[in-house]
Amino acid sequence: MALPIHKSRKVNYADYLTWPDGERWEIIDGMPYNMSPAPSRRHQKIISILSTSFGNFLAGKPCEFYVAPFDVRLSDDYSQDELIENVVQPDLSVFCDQSKLDDKGAIGAPDMAIEILSPSTFKKDMSEKMLLYQKFKVKEYWTIDPEAKDVRVFALDEAGRFHLFALVQTEGQFSGKLFPDLKVSLEELFEE
Repeated sequence: MALPIHKSRKVNYADYLTWPDGERWEIIDGMPYNMSPAPSRRHQKIISILSTSFGNFLAGKPCEFYVAPFDVRLSDDYSQDELIENVVQPDLSVFCDQSKLDDKGAIGAPDMAIEILSPSTFKKDMSEKMLLYQKFKVKEYWTIDPEAKDVRVFALDEAGRFHLFALVQTEGQFSGKLFPDLKVSLEELFEE
C-alpha cells in the first residue's frame, strides 16, 4: 500500500539515497511513502499501451517519456540533496526540457505526469500528488481510473492552478491539451 511510513522527522532526497535497493519509495513534503506491492497486471497493461502511444507519437520530437520507476525530484532549491523533500515516481512522465534530465532521473517538473489510480493510491494521487504537481507547474496531469473506466485530464491555467480539461468516459479516442494530436483509445486502455 502507498501509505506514509511514520517517521520521527521529515526525510529528504539525501536520506532516500541511503535506503535499500529493491524497494520503491516516494517522498511528498518530507513524508515517505512505500510503493509496494508491485502494480497490478491491469495497471501494467495500461502503462504498456500508454508507452506505445507516447513512444510512437514522440518519435523524432524533442520530448522524452519515462515510466516508473523513474525518480522526479521537485524542490524550490536543488543545490543540496538535503533540501529536496519531494521525490515522486509518476507512472508516466514527459519531459520536453532536456536540461531537467540527469543520470539519477529528473530534477524539476515534467511537462506531463500520468498516474494510474488504485484503491491504495487513489487519495494520494488525487490530493497530495495533484497539489505537488500543481505547485511545481506540471503543465498537464492525467489520472486514469481502471475501476471507473475514466480518464481525467487536468491542465494548468494562467493562474498556475489545475482545472479539469477533460473527463473521458465514453468510447473512442481522446487527447490532452499539451499534445492534441496524440490520440489514445479508451477501449484499448480498459480492455479486460
